[in-house]
Amino acid sequence: MKNSAQGWLSGFIGVVIFAGSLPATRLAVMGLDPVFLTSARAAIAALLGGAFLLLLKQPMPTKADLPSLAIVTFGVVIGFPLLSALALQYVTSAHAIVFLGVLPLFTAIFAVWRGGERPPLLFWLFALLGSSFIAGYAAISSAHSSLLGGLLMLGAVIVCGLGYAEGARLSRTLGGWQVISWALVLSLPIMLPIICLTWPDSLAEVSVTAWVGLMYVSIFSMFIGFVFWYRGLALGGIAAVGQLQLLQPFMGLMLAALLLHETVNTGMLISTLGAIVCVIGAKRYAV
Repeated sequence: MKNSAQGWLSGFIGVVIFAGSLPATRLAVMGLDPVFLTSARAAIAALLGGAFLLLLKQPMPTKADLPSLAIVTFGVVIGFPLLSALALQYVTSAHAIVFLGVLPLFTAIFAVWRGGERPPLLFWLFALLGSSFIAGYAAISSAHSSLLGGLLMLGAVIVCGLGYAEGARLSRTLGGWQVISWALVLSLPIMLPIICLTWPDSLAEVSVTAWVGLMYVSIFSMFIGFVFWYRGLALGGIAAVGQLQLLQPFMGLMLAALLLHETVNTGMLISTLGAIVCVIGAKRYAV
């Protein structure tokens, strides 16, 4: 019970940190190329994670760990950051944030497939209901937004759910912050050449807010948030704690309104509040 409570608390802190990811990414892509942003955020976080690995003298991952680390790298280091950055060229961060409401469902599905978890039927009922609130809003509002942007965000949440579940499974033996650190380090040989190829023509023309967005997604979204998130998933259960992601759209919408002055309409709020109720139900019946 103690581990479960610690898992939910740690997972909640991770969600709070992740809530700023899409608004920060939106700020960054206003002045930076999405491919450069993806590679730069991973490289900066890799240097941070690598420094901790060296400082704390962490052992190298085993050969058996490498396939899982590759999946984590594909899902959360490359896939989600790149696809969401591309999506935010076509839709507002407020609209993109709504798609995060289906992320818990994909995380739970991958938890069953990759993590061997078997949540009870009532858990799935609340998980599906919570995701339906978000998916329903996304479907209704899609007529007024970019279809390409929506498809990119859907792809982003699918690969992210895979990376979350795989990373959490590996965290049980390797450790939460170690998993994201090694995944980031493994991405460096790919990211460094891409940074060179996509380097901005003039750094002076990049706005301060774009650099601030880059630093947030590099330090907080790409590293610190995962330290708490993977620990929470490993302690409290991937499928169960993963339902906390249903709270992320609500937090993100508030940030989008405050920082970017984007419109948050009644439909967004109703769908997000419905999802919050489902988080409570999912927690109640998750075993």
